[in-house]
Amino acid sequence: MTLLYTEVEEELRAAVRGLLADKASPSAVLDRADSAAAGGTPYDAELWKALARDIGVAGLLIPEELGGSASHEGASAREAAVVLEELGRAVAPVPFLSSAVLATQALLVAGGEVAGELLGRLAAGEATAALAVSFAASPYAPPAPVATLGEDGAVTGTVTGTVTGVIGAEAADVLIVPVRLSQGVGLCAVEAPSTVQGAVRVATVASLDLTRPVATVSFASAPARIVARAEGLELPWVWEALARGAGLLASEQLGVAEWCLTTTVAYVKERRQFARPVGSFQAVKHRLADLWLEVVGARAAARNAAARLAEAPAAGPLGDEAAVAVAVAQAHCGAVAVHAAEECVQLHGGIGMTWEHPAHLYLKRAKADQIALGTPGDHRDALAGPAGLPAPL
Repeated sequence: MTLLYTEVEEELRAAVRGLLADKASPSAVLDRADSAAAGGTPYDAELWKALARDIGVAGLLIPEELGGSASHEGASAREAAVVLEELGRAVAPVPFLSSAVLATQALLVAGGEVAGELLGRLAAGEATAALAVSFAASPYAPPAPVATLGEDGAVTGTVTGTVTGVIGAEAADVLIVPVRLSQGVGLCAVEAPSTVQGAVRVATVASLDLTRPVATVSFASAPARIVARAEGLELPWVWEALARGAGLLASEQLGVAEWCLTTTVAYVKERRQFARPVGSFQAVKHRLADLWLEVVGARAAARNAAARLAEAPAAGPLGDEAAVAVAVAQAHCGAVAVHAAEECVQLHGGIGMTWEHPAHLYLKRAKADQIALGTPGDHRDALAGPAGLPAPL
């Protein structure tokens, strides 16, 4: 296993970075965040269409037989991680994480005819999905389903309930919903908007991250198709989706940190004070050198998590090595991204504090990501067992 980027990964990076430079510049993202604050939508539908269909990022984790590009010799979690790095660099307002990672992973683990049909639509860029689970849910304690499915038949039913803190819901064509059944639990697919008027309501709520809003999703006897069933109360599809999503989220955090470091270094080289560049002061040099070391460590952790996820079976359990890699990456990368964003704001001085500068978008994305899919403390606790250490009291 190598943590270095392959030639194919670098080509994918160049394609995604070029598109984002053209359509998701910092000024464009700021303008879209402003319009979202005024009641518009932060998601850029045209940018997502270009990424999903033209570059094919929507199908990176979906097997070739279902229309995607994932295979033994094809795309994998490594390529998805590269895309997330670039999306983190641009804080791009697209539903890649919610649709092409979280919802896709839940469907891959569930398997079956309905999941296969949905995955084909996602891979082709014909639809976008969202997993109706709180973005703050921890993979080590998956939430119990809060929606209930009333079964009309063997493969259909109606969903009733409310889920809070869902990302990507307002941009989704299909909602993947964990539900309680009369016996056990299940996973179902609800078309959004539903064919029944008022059956699905998506209400965005105030979010720290202006480029990735969260929503409260309410179902009122919404028509649904049953994707998978399980006995008991455990949700294997949700656990796997959250765990794999957490591992790939580390790459987005890496991208945020890299942008903050690169932009800050460029700024302190040009900004002059006392007749010399700010970056020539030893205190500033030390802070940036320390930050560079942190970012290098974050890159190693994020790449290791991506590589381990790429080796794990798409529809099976992660395994101990992959689970440890995910926990290490999330325990480390979240703090690095926040520190990098804080240093970016501070070392930019007065301009870094203004609404017109994009630094605040990166700080808010870093802060929101740090508590998403399990906090750093959750992931450190998960490492206690494999490391042979007592868990914190």
